[in-house]
Amino acid sequence: MKQIKEEVTDTHRVQRNSRHACIPYKATTRTSKQGTTGLSYHIDCGGPTDSVDPFNIAWLSDRFFTGGATSVVSEPLQFRHPQEKTLRYFPLSAGKKNCYIIPNLPSGRYYIRTFTVYDNYDGKSHSPSFDVSVEGTLVFSWRSPWPEDLARTGAYSDLFAFVSDSEADVCFYSIATDPPVIGSLQLIRVDPASYNAVSIGQNYVLVNYGRFTCGSNQFGPGFSNDTDLFGRSWQNDKDVRSTDDDSPVGSRSTRNTIANTDQSPNYFPMKLYQTATLVGGKGVLVYELQVDAKLDYLLWFHFAEIDSSVTKSGQRVFDILINGKNVNRIDIFKEVGTFAAYSWSYTVKNLSSTVLSVKLQSVAGAALISGLESYALVPADVATVPEQVVAMRALKDSLRIPDRMGWNGDPCAPTNWDAWEGVTCHLNKNETALVISGIDLGSQGLKGFISDQISLLSNLASLNLSSNSLGGTLPSGLGQKSLNKLDLSDNQFSGSIPQSLATSHLQLVLMNNNLLEGQVPEELYSIGVHGGSIDLYGNKGLCGVPSLPDCPLFWENGGLSKKGKIAIAVSCVFVFCLLLLVLYIICIRRRRNDYDFGLPQDLMSLAAKRNRYQRQKSLMLLEMESQHAKALTPFTPH
Repeated sequence: MKQIKEEVTDTHRVQRNSRHACIPYKATTRTSKQGTTGLSYHIDCGGPTDSVDPFNIAWLSDRFFTGGATSVVSEPLQFRHPQEKTLRYFPLSAGKKNCYIIPNLPSGRYYIRTFTVYDNYDGKSHSPSFDVSVEGTLVFSWRSPWPEDLARTGAYSDLFAFVSDSEADVCFYSIATDPPVIGSLQLIRVDPASYNAVSIGQNYVLVNYGRFTCGSNQFGPGFSNDTDLFGRSWQNDKDVRSTDDDSPVGSRSTRNTIANTDQSPNYFPMKLYQTATLVGGKGVLVYELQVDAKLDYLLWFHFAEIDSSVTKSGQRVFDILINGKNVNRIDIFKEVGTFAAYSWSYTVKNLSSTVLSVKLQSVAGAALISGLESYALVPADVATVPEQVVAMRALKDSLRIPDRMGWNGDPCAPTNWDAWEGVTCHLNKNETALVISGIDLGSQGLKGFISDQISLLSNLASLNLSSNSLGGTLPSGLGQKSLNKLDLSDNQFSGSIPQSLATSHLQLVLMNNNLLEGQVPEELYSIGVHGGSIDLYGNKGLCGVPSLPDCPLFWENGGLSKKGKIAIAVSCVFVFCLLLLVLYIICIRRRRNDYDFGLPQDLMSLAAKRNRYQRQKSLMLLEMESQHAKALTPFTPH
């Protein structure tokens, strides 16, 4: 995909149309006067420390990257700014796909600008081939060999894209074995309605193919002290303009204030409208812009009547012809008067050539223009369903996926690239998003466990994790209705087989040579009876189906069976009832024999008399017994 770039030389920088571009991603948050929201990122890719450039832009040290290594250009003296002298590259050992991911972003539209440089940093004299995506959409393609001046001095590229998932992903995909490179990355939040976003919608990325200032030198952040609230740079139009005859091309400028500039939603800078290019007499001013014929283009025209001799409408009138078609007639004074900014946009469709022709043809007076922008309308690629992205990132962590596999960014997008290594994707039923249908990670040396977030992969049909060193228990969410092939053989999984697997539509189950235990669900084992295949060999703790030992009476799946739980529950109820009965009997007996209330007075008197009678009777008996004892005692004379 072609892309406009600003080449860097030892004395100046200009933009040029080229096929090559790049965007690696690194980021950090800071508050800046740039951008209408105050949110901006300026990342020195490969830079070890924070720094400030001559234009007072604060650059952050390298961060938010998924892998790779740092280096410096071979000839640092030809670069003026610290962020241009360092870079990050992504060797194949870091995986074919690597990203910069800026987290915790508010939803909105962002201006993203990158600097890409090779400058023989690796001493191999081989500029790399790679692709770059933003938010899952392919936007730049670099192919070796780069033009010599581009490879040596680098290039800037930029675009506008929407971020809606709280993080901005800029990813690089290696072609063959070439390592992608990146020098710097800038991200600025801009007005969400800018550049006709309301009518165009959020489903397009606006990739810059040319942003020209007419009649002045290149200006903007990083190139001059002139400001642009979006952080845009504007290149001189001399390399893309001409006339269709020998009419002279001139320029005009003013220091007067220009009205209607720096206004919402586009915030075009006043400096843009203080200069202009015009063609003498009745000449035709021609711009030839490099484009990709497969895409539509948004053209943005900028005008300001800065000639004080024009005092009424009709004095300067010209037509705009695009690829030979007359699309509009412009009378700047009629629209806004003098010394006021006027802009107009047009979308070009159904291109048949890689050169887009724009002509300003005089009707009255000389044709005049202050600026011209060309943006490719790149349709946003479909992305993976968000919850499945969450699941795959959780699996990346739990399975301890090695860096060489490149599990970074969106698992399935862009569709121009292969999905993550070992992952198969397809469109959902509505063809509005991508879903995970297969994971094949057999014999990859994995040593983690299966995250329970795998339950979010509702379209997973095949899972192969065989011949690794994975352990832990099997999550209950593993038994997706969509799952029909499961190979977990030759690992170290422990615990019981989830009952959820028995309710899935599995046709192939391989769990041999693990540490599983407990009763095998009969429904799962019946797979083999109904034409499928199941292998549970090598799990000494499994029981309960043919070819395996019988499970203990009240024991299954490593714990109590349902029958055991029922028996314990019944026993507990019986014991509880027995305790209640004992307590009840004790309470009843106490009520009968252990009164706490006073007796009637008659009863008390009767009891007292009875007690006195008993005491008297006892005393009489004692006395009689005593005398009887004396009578029986032999007499002993003194």
